Amino acid sequence: MLSKWLFKHIDNSALIVFRIIFGALCFLESVGAIFTGWVKRTLVEPEFTFSFIGFEWLQPLPGHGMYYYYVLMGVFGLLIMVGYKYRLSIISFTLMWTATYLMQKSSYNNHYYLLILISSIMVILPAHKYASIDVKLNPEIKSFSMPQWCKWVIVLQLFIVYTYASIAKFYPDWLDTTFVELLMKSKKDYVLVGNLLQQKWVHYILVYGGILFDGLIVPLLLYKPTRKYAFIVSVFFHLFNSFVLQIGIFPYLSLAFALFFFESKTINKLFLKRKPLYVDEEVIIPKLKTPLFIVFSIYFLIQIGLPLRHHFFEDNVLWTEEGHRLSWRMMLRAKSGYATYRVNNKTTGKSTVVKLDDYLSEKQKRTASTKPDIIWQFAQKLKQKFSEEGQDVAVFVDCKVSINGKPYKPLIKPEIDLASVEWQALKHSPWILPSKQE
Repeated sequence: MLSKWLFKHIDNSALIVFRIIFGALCFLESVGAIFTGWVKRTLVEPEFTFSFIGFEWLQPLPGHGMYYYYVLMGVFGLLIMVGYKYRLSIISFTLMWTATYLMQKSSYNNHYYLLILISSIMVILPAHKYASIDVKLNPEIKSFSMPQWCKWVIVLQLFIVYTYASIAKFYPDWLDTTFVELLMKSKKDYVLVGNLLQQKWVHYILVYGGILFDGLIVPLLLYKPTRKYAFIVSVFFHLFNSFVLQIGIFPYLSLAFALFFFESKTINKLFLKRKPLYVDEEVIIPKLKTPLFIVFSIYFLIQIGLPLRHHFFEDNVLWTEEGHRLSWRMMLRAKSGYATYRVNNKTTGKSTVVKLDDYLSEKQKRTASTKPDIIWQFAQKLKQKFSEEGQDVAVFVDCKVSINGKPYKPLIKPEIDLASVEWQALKHSPWILPSKQE
C-alpha cells in the first residue's frame, strides 16, 4: 500500500517550475555574495577561517580564488535553471556549496544548511524532464509526471524545519519579547518602518506570529480550504523578513516551496501553459525501491534526531552552543562578549596577551569571544602558530558573555589550558562554565 502511494505518478509541474526558480536563486546567491562583499569579508580577507571541527583542511583558496569559486557556483546555478547537464550541475553546486559551508562558521546561518539539504535532495529528483535543454538534446527523457514521493520529501523536510523553528521559540526571552526588542533596535533607522518596529505591540505580533507561522504554515498549506490564505500570509511574512532581516535569497526560496502545495492545473495556468496536465496516476515501482526507501528513512531519522541532541548535553544550549548548529534554532538570541587570550611559554614561563587584531577579522573576533567551539579552535590555532616558532605554549582564556542584554558572566574556566584539551563532540565540555552562576 505504501509503495503504491509513494510511486504513484503525479503531474511534475511543481518540480519543473521549482527547478527553474531554484537554479536562478542559486545563481543570485553565488554572485550576490561577491557583489555585497560577503566573499571578501568572510573568505578573502581573513588569514584563516574557523571551519567545522574535523574539516580544518577546508580553507579558502588563496588570492582571488574564492571569487572564481563563487562565479563557478553561479554558473552551475544557471545550468540548473535551464536544465543543461542537470545531474552534473546540481551535484557540482551541492558539493561546492557544502564545502563553503563547512569551511567557515563566522557567518553561520541555518539557511545555508537548508540550501545544502534541498540541493542534495534535488540531486536525485527528475527535475530536468521538461522545459530543459537536456530534453531538447535528448527528447526521450521528456516526462509530464513524477513519482509522488518527489513532492513529499520536500514537504516533509519543510515540516521538520518549520516545526523545530517554532518549538525553539518557546523560551522566556522570546516569549516576553526581550530578544525581538533587541533585534528591532538595530532597525530603528529603517526608512518608513524604523519607528514602527520599536513599538511593543509590534514585538508581540512578531513573537507570537512567528511561533504560529512556523508551527502551522505547512499544515495550512496542505489543507485546501486554508491554502490560499496561508500563502498570502506567507508572502507577507517572507517579504517582511527579506526587507527587515536582509537574509538573502531564502525568503524567496521559502515562497518557491509553495509550488509543492498547489494543484498542478494552477501551476500550469500560471507558468507552463503549453504543458499537458498529467492525470493518469500510473503506479511504476522502480527496481531501486528498497534502497531508495532505506536511504530516505535514514535521512529523515537523522533530520528528526539532530535538532534534539542538545537535550543530551548539560546546561542551556543558548549558553553552551552545544547542539545549536544543524537544529533550526533560527534568530533566537543576541550574544555579545569579550575575551582575553593569554599564551604561556611552558619553558620560559613568559606570559603574553594575544592581540586579536593580529590574527582575526572583526567578525571572527566576535565569534572568538562568544562561541565555545571557536574559542577552542582559536586556542588550537595559537598553539600551532607558536609551535611553528619553536615554542611549547599553554593557552588560557578569560571570556565573559552576555545573552539578550543580560549581565556579562564568565564563559570559560580561566585556569584551563585550552590548547591541551581534546574536543568533545558527543558530550559536554567541562571547561565551559555553567550558565547559572552566583
